[in-house]
Amino acid sequence: MGVPGVEDMQTVVKKMIAEAMAAQHADVNQIKKKRGTKFVIGDTKAYADAVKGMKPAGNQSKAVFALHKDSVDAHYTILKGLTSTIRPEDDPFVEHYQTPVIMEILYDEDPAFRKSVDTFIAAVGKSEALIGKESARRYAGFYGPTCVVDFALIPGSSSNIVNQILRTTKIPVAHKQAILAAKSWGMNTSYGFGDVFAHAIEDGATLADAVKKEVTMIQSIYKTPVAAQAKLMDAAGQSSFDCRKYMKSYRTKMTGAVRAAIDEGVHYGNIVTVPAYCVGDIAHHIAQSTYNMCKDDVIMAVIEAVTEVMDKTLTAAAPKIKNETEVLSLATGSSASAAEYLLELDGFNAIMVVDMLTKRYHNYVQLYPKRGAAVELHNCDFMDMVYRGWKLVDKARRMQAGTKGMLTPKVGGYDVNLAPILKNDVLANPQRYAYPACAMTVRFSAMMRLADYPCLLTSEPVTATLMTNIIALNKKVAAAPARICKDCASAALMDFRHCSCQWKDAV
Repeated sequence: MGVPGVEDMQTVVKKMIAEAMAAQHADVNQIKKKRGTKFVIGDTKAYADAVKGMKPAGNQSKAVFALHKDSVDAHYTILKGLTSTIRPEDDPFVEHYQTPVIMEILYDEDPAFRKSVDTFIAAVGKSEALIGKESARRYAGFYGPTCVVDFALIPGSSSNIVNQILRTTKIPVAHKQAILAAKSWGMNTSYGFGDVFAHAIEDGATLADAVKKEVTMIQSIYKTPVAAQAKLMDAAGQSSFDCRKYMKSYRTKMTGAVRAAIDEGVHYGNIVTVPAYCVGDIAHHIAQSTYNMCKDDVIMAVIEAVTEVMDKTLTAAAPKIKNETEVLSLATGSSASAAEYLLELDGFNAIMVVDMLTKRYHNYVQLYPKRGAAVELHNCDFMDMVYRGWKLVDKARRMQAGTKGMLTPKVGGYDVNLAPILKNDVLANPQRYAYPACAMTVRFSAMMRLADYPCLLTSEPVTATLMTNIIALNKKVAAAPARICKDCASAALMDFRHCSCQWKDAV
């Protein structure tokens, strides 16, 4: 890996865990404090301060950390100067204004990259058949529930479609990887592939005309990403602040960090990625929508308990962890185990949930043909999380057969500490939150609310912090999208779609 020596690696591992959990606790503590009240931008200072504490160690790239830290600081400062609050309808978009700006900085700094993007745009124009097929499949629900902005190359995702086009586009591989990263972990505009097509069809356009409109839309987000994002926000009715002013200011504040990253040899795929995934806690996770959701005591307790499972599990394993990727795997594996364990406390499990949500999705397609391109993405995140957790918890249950005591799943040989769930006073007493004699679905109902918003369970602030640390050790390798089989829950259990995945053919 990027850092030699056991002692150096131990220093990095402990620092990674401390930084990740500082970000998570900043979110959770602020939400606990302000839930049910009015959100203001100043509430997010706790997260901004946690990010300020991040710093490279060993051989970690300073330029990569600057991309993360400068982006969060710019985001917080700019929003605070433009508005006092963000309405819930606008908060999903706050992490979509960064990649368009970074893309345009790269265009200006490297004409060769701009030329490659133009070649890709031309290839999009020649891909009507592919784009038409994929748009129609997404519109009709062919693939089942799918995440349009997935961080892997799953069927129906934007990165899957971009990868298919890039495979036959003659440009440098590094440029292909950057373009691909920009619409996976990087968020090059709020556009979800297939959305224009679906609305055109429902508004009476022919299939051929709908495909042409879709192609034009896709081309625009690469040709002029900042203008395209602004137009998308106009169409969405975004009104919390002037997004054009935001992006102009963001460019001014981030140009130096981007130039430094270029000079240091950071892969463009990482340059377009890191500044975007780290800002969502400011006015998205710490936001009015979260305050509203977490008024429910059980939902708040779930988030707190899963956070403690992650924290205690990572802290206990830290002295034995051998490399940076194990930290990420254990963090996400422990929260997945905790989520599944919570389902099982009420007699449910991931298999039942995946079956239900997948069937629901197919009905949803018929009810709402104009559904938003992103509507089911967090259901997918939730299903994938609990399915992974089920595999870990099920294995632990088999090993425990015939014995008593705390269930202890393992991730990569490391124990997951589920005790914080049973020690949580709210989760241990569901009878206080329903008709007491029949309180057998209380925790499950909270989990179903979180199925639409599992960001602090998966957890996004933790994974964002850890990914920056990992990329800082491997700056010349494009980290996004994940070039692995994601073992999607719906594909593994319900829908036969593995044949349409692109993970083996990633550029």
